[in-house]
Amino acid sequence: MQRKELIEELIKNTSGISNDLDKPTKKIERYKIKDIVFLAIIVVCTLIGGAVMPLLVNIPFFGIIELGLGLQFSIFPVIGILKVRKFGSLIIQSIFISFFLIFMFPPMVLIIVCAIIAEIITFIFFRGYKNDYAAVLACTLYMPLTIPLLYFYYNKIYTVNGSEKGAVSMYIGGENIYLMVGISLAVVVLCFIGSLIGMLIFKELRKSGVLKK
Repeated sequence: MQRKELIEELIKNTSGISNDLDKPTKKIERYKIKDIVFLAIIVVCTLIGGAVMPLLVNIPFFGIIELGLGLQFSIFPVIGILKVRKFGSLIIQSIFISFFLIFMFPPMVLIIVCAIIAEIITFIFFRGYKNDYAAVLACTLYMPLTIPLLYFYYNKIYTVNGSEKGAVSMYIGGENIYLMVGISLAVVVLCFIGSLIGMLIFKELRKSGVLKK
């Protein structure tokens, strides 16, 4: 009798181990070449939309760059994230973008930092991009985050000497707290709308078969 009980117990333990082995293991999502290529194409679309950048940097108004680029820099990145639903897709787009923007406006290389912050916040709330609104959140935060970073750069890091004074003229109005808050909120709303538009465009492209899973 005791021998029979030992055999039954051994069978139970063995079946438990086999069940654990049958469970799928969580794999780290790796980027494929086609993912990088698609993100690169999205970056080209973003940069074409942001072709007004050289004009904006010479307009002496706080937040003018974000107001001028908010839609483009939310619509297209959302499409890229929804197609390549992997952590770091916004960062990769930002790295590509910074290669071009650095020649027009060097401080915009900080956009990589903005992407990192946006993705971390999104990961905290959504744990990834399985939910479409995770991409909306990331791209709503993306461009507005450049406002405090650029403001800090020009007021705490950048040195102004002689002819360099023209470089900080874009922040005329930056001392008015109400104007700063108002412009910042306007940029957030603009990017939120752009992100929703990008999500709708992605769904239509997916429905029409242009973008495959």
